[in-house]
Amino acid sequence: MSEPTLSAESGFLRLRIELAYDGTHYSGWAKQPDQRTIQEEIENALSLIAQVPIETIVAGRTDAGVHASGQVIHIDIPPALEYHDLAFKLNCMLDEDIRVLKVTPTTDAFHARFSATQRTYSYRILDGNRLIPPLLRLGVAAWYRTLDLDLLNSASALLLGHHDFAAFCKYREGASTIRTLVRFDWIRDEDGYLIADIAADAFCYSMVRNLVGAVVCVAEGRNDLEWIASMLANKERVPDSLVFEARGLSLRSVQYPNESPD
Repeated sequence: MSEPTLSAESGFLRLRIELAYDGTHYSGWAKQPDQRTIQEEIENALSLIAQVPIETIVAGRTDAGVHASGQVIHIDIPPALEYHDLAFKLNCMLDEDIRVLKVTPTTDAFHARFSATQRTYSYRILDGNRLIPPLLRLGVAAWYRTLDLDLLNSASALLLGHHDFAAFCKYREGASTIRTLVRFDWIRDEDGYLIADIAADAFCYSMVRNLVGAVVCVAEGRNDLEWIASMLANKERVPDSLVFEARGLSLRSVQYPNESPD
């Protein structure tokens, strides 16, 4: 399907919609044949309300199993459609693992994808072979070895900046792998969970989970810091066996011009 135009059709109103979802039971954001996706669920509900086909444009196409607490989309609606109670109507129609947080009118100049200046993800790990409580299991990745927090941060810091991240992305024909990583740091919270904040202008396919897998190799003592630098410089693909699972990953926020960073 072709990319919709940047501006709303004449007479249509552009809406910015903020979403949260549990991606566990979805094959990612983007529509796919014979697969359940976030995009299809939302577009079906919107189109039923509007009684005309509605297409969504998303800030970040999350992969299968990845969650979001601050996803952003935009849509163009006919002027006769009442939008003030649209969030309520959508939340009544959608399954409880997708929630519409906010609906606001915006200008034709706003584009959920192309206007975004930064995306911020979080990744959560429980290391040391500790058991994840059942109610938290869908948002945390387990790791059997204990990870050194200082090494996690040292390895992550080596990846900051404007680079070709080909080593840390799954190949997609014609897609650029040059990105600017502006934040990648870790904390260990009071319950012992390791939490990363990862922000960039944009991310390649599977990039965050590749980055997490690489720095974990350093934090557990399997590889040294020089290995990270070498992977980045030589564009040597990280083995798929090191890519961390989707369940620990969540899109936390999307930043736009004149908005404060998260």
